Formats: sequence, C-alpha cells, structure tokens
Amino acid sequence: MSSGAVHMQVEGSVARIWFDRPEAMNSMTWKMYNDFEKINLRLQTMSKLRAIVLRGVGGKAFVAGTDIHQFSDFNRSEHGVEYEKKMDRILYEFVSLPAPTLAVIDDLAIGGGLNIAASCDLRLAATGARFGVPISRTLGNCLSMRNYANMVSLIGEPASKRMLFLAELMTAEELAGTGFLARVVPPQEVDTASDELIEKLCSMAPLTITASKKALQRLRTANLPSGEDLIELCYGSSDFQEGVQAFKAKRRPNWTGE
Repeated sequence: MSSGAVHMQVEGSVARIWFDRPEAMNSMTWKMYNDFEKINLRLQTMSKLRAIVLRGVGGKAFVAGTDIHQFSDFNRSEHGVEYEKKMDRILYEFVSLPAPTLAVIDDLAIGGGLNIAASCDLRLAATGARFGVPISRTLGNCLSMRNYANMVSLIGEPASKRMLFLAELMTAEELAGTGFLARVVPPQEVDTASDELIEKLCSMAPLTITASKKALQRLRTANLPSGEDLIELCYGSSDFQEGVQAFKAKRRPNWTGE
C-alpha cells in the first residue's frame, strides 16, 4: 500500500488541497502530514489567495484518521507527547493562514480527519457523510487539549462525548443542527455547492475575514490548559499497545485499564 500524498492546485485566487490515498480511505501517513505542512508553509507566502479548499481523493473519504500501523514503534509516553505536539503545530500553521478555509467532505472524516476538518473555517458535507473519533474502541489514545477545545466549541460537549465515549460515528444530518456544517447537500450536488461557497468567500472583504479568523482563534485558545499528563497517561499505557496490536491483527482489543 502506498504512503500517499497531499498535493495542491492553485487556480487564480483559490488553492485546492487534496488528500490522496484513496485505497486506504485517505488515512494519513507521516509522509502525508509532512506534505501538508510543506503546503501550509507555501500558503503562508501566497498573499493573494481568497479561499483554500480541502478534499479527499476518491469520493469515499475526506480523511479516515492517521494510519494506525505507524504507531507500532510508539513504546513510551514521550512518543505520544511528541506526536500530539507535531499535530498541533501542523494544524496551528494551517488555522493561522489568513485566507478562509473550506473542507469538502464526501464521506468519512474520522480521527485525525475530523481534527483537520474542524480546523477549517467552514465545512460542506454530502448527506450520509460520517464523522467521529472512535479512539475508545480502536486505539486507546487521546487527543490534545487544542483538539478537545475545537470539538467542544464546534459540535458541543454532548456530541463530543458520543464520539469519544461511545465511539459513535455521527452523520452529516445529525450534525447539521450543531452549526458544525455550513451546508449539507446530496452527493451529486457537492461540486456545485462547494463552487458557490468558494465564489461567495472570494467576494467578501479579505481583511475582515482575516481579522475575524484571528479574533475567533484567540478566543477559542485563550488560557488553554495543558494536557500533556493526559497524553502520557494514554500513550504510555498497556492499553495503547494492545490497541495497536489488535488493529494490526484485525481483532477487537482487550482493554484492561492499565
């Protein structure tokens, strides 16, 4: 299976970022995260952009999380801390871009994919698209405080607990009432609806959007507490190792709470 790629196309004032690993539901490899970070750094130098669009290749997934096979070498809690710090850094670079960002979600946006979608300013989803963070069922790790804050601020604590505690995948229709999604349309209308949103974004005052983005980001992350001890608790546990091994063996984990 390939290590995938993240690539960008620029058309006038619009940049389109593609997550390209359709044979694995666009699950992210370390190479893909590095590609994404390099693109973010390029975008920081492109002052004339009016919109940035993110989408998964293949039409079956936006991003289905981080490829769990890559956690096989994680055998200390510090590995988890380093990983979450790297993810926070990449997503912080992305949310700091001045142009408005739109995630176009054809279907699965789970785990790291939900975190990426939640880092966008707006989200458009096809009916039936599914969202979640099933780590209590699959891997036994946890999120960074920044990602928890994003989830609660965007979809609310009750929906966040359904995703985190029960490992439930919620549909676009279920999330529509939370405000998390700007539009929910039938799959055959996704292209047209995304083009309409992009055109509308490009018609707005860019400095007003930039100022509003920065203001809202500051409010959301002001006085954000540390969560490093929680990351160490999960990534340093036997349960985390069990989650990785169970995934590789295609069986259900046997959680012990240790």
